[in-house]
Amino acid sequence: MNIAKHMEAIFIVAAVLGGASAMATAAVPASAKANAPVVAKAPAGDMQVVTITAKRLSAAEKAAL
Repeated sequence: MNIAKHMEAIFIVAAVLGGASAMATAAVPASAKANAPVVAKAPAGDMQVVTITAKRLSAAEKAAL
């Protein structure tokens, strides 16, 4: 496939995508912007813990896979 032959179409597609993304992100109202970052914290008592009891593979076992 000759890319030089299709450079005009590639440029037009890139320009259209850039314009569409600029229009989509420009319409965000000021009230929707967050002033402070949102931090999610789980209560200490409800935290789930996963314990893995399997042994690690040796180098010979890894090579056999």
